[in-house]
Amino acid sequence: MTRIGAVDTMRTASLRKLLSLLIFTLLAAGIPVAQDQSSQPSSGQPQSPNKQNPNKQDAPAEAGGPGDDVGPYAIPKKKDEPPPPAPEKPKKIEGMPDYSIKVDVPLVNLDVLVTTKDGQFIPGLHKENFKVSEDGVQQTISNFSQATAPITAVLLVEFASTNYVFVRDAINASYIFAQTLKKDDWVAVISYDMKPEILTDFTQDKGQVMGAISQMRIPGFSETNLFDALYDTLDRLDGIEGRKYVILVTTGVDTFSKINLDQMMKKIKATKGVTIYPVSVGWALRNYCEVHPCGYTHGVGIPVGQMDYLQADNEMNTFARMTGGRAYFPRFQQEFGEIFNSIGQDIRNEYAIAYHPTNSKLDGSYRKLKVELIAPDGGQLKVRDQKGKDVKPVVYARDGYTAKHQVE
Repeated sequence: MTRIGAVDTMRTASLRKLLSLLIFTLLAAGIPVAQDQSSQPSSGQPQSPNKQNPNKQDAPAEAGGPGDDVGPYAIPKKKDEPPPPAPEKPKKIEGMPDYSIKVDVPLVNLDVLVTTKDGQFIPGLHKENFKVSEDGVQQTISNFSQATAPITAVLLVEFASTNYVFVRDAINASYIFAQTLKKDDWVAVISYDMKPEILTDFTQDKGQVMGAISQMRIPGFSETNLFDALYDTLDRLDGIEGRKYVILVTTGVDTFSKINLDQMMKKIKATKGVTIYPVSVGWALRNYCEVHPCGYTHGVGIPVGQMDYLQADNEMNTFARMTGGRAYFPRFQQEFGEIFNSIGQDIRNEYAIAYHPTNSKLDGSYRKLKVELIAPDGGQLKVRDQKGKDVKPVVYARDGYTAKHQVE
């Protein structure tokens, strides 16, 4: 062997060693290396794709794009961007308590009845015709409507063994009231003497109301604890939503109540959404006894003196005025029908007014209310009847209300 051949042989061996080392390094790094197909054994049978090209790789499932017979030529799909990080909570300052702010905007609802001096309802008024003042400050009316709606009422009847004429008038008046009810009205019947007794809870069944009234046959006690019965009734109505009415059939005399007049007045002031319509009984007998001696020996005596009844009449007027109702004092039994028809017309055709008071303090104070009628130009509103004659409107609305009291 010549010197040049020996050198070539050594160079060839070195290149082979270097090539082997390079292939080993690439394989160790996971890089495919094409091999010389001339060194592969050939056969007459076709080989599998992987055997034909062992360097070919399958494209991963998330790759999107074509591939060749050497390796994947793929465009990966765009990865979903991660959601933005949540805003950092403010750092809590040591020593500062957690708190939240709640704004409670009060809303005052007011039912207003407008009639002529003869008691006829005046329809067709608008929001601009009403001026509402609270403690002398004019308020802005936010809601206004007039709609004929069913009523929710309690018929509270004095039924005590005081005098037959009183009992007869009370029962007859109750029956007449029941006859004026409509099918969608809700009515409960409560009688009282020493204590109140629920004869029927709220029902729309007119026959059930009649049956409850028929239970008043023989009174048990001569006490007429009006304040206790009315106080208890207002308590029961407190949990009922919407407008509510108390049809109070009574002489107005209270004889033995645990609740006094001052407590009764405070209760009425604190009660919302309830209108009281007192209807007095026994006026015919009272008128008779003004000019005739009415001792019990004559069988027609009345249990208390005339001054007691005058005081009772004044209290009934006060209860009605405070709640926006009207008190009735029929002198004859034939007047009951007209009275209850008038009450039904009143409570089905009231104007509903609502406003956010300028005094938003929740201090539990009593706020005086005043409702006036005004013309669109701010002057006095003129109302004419069907004959074109001027009539003076009369406004019935509660005297005031008690604001909510915030509990600290």
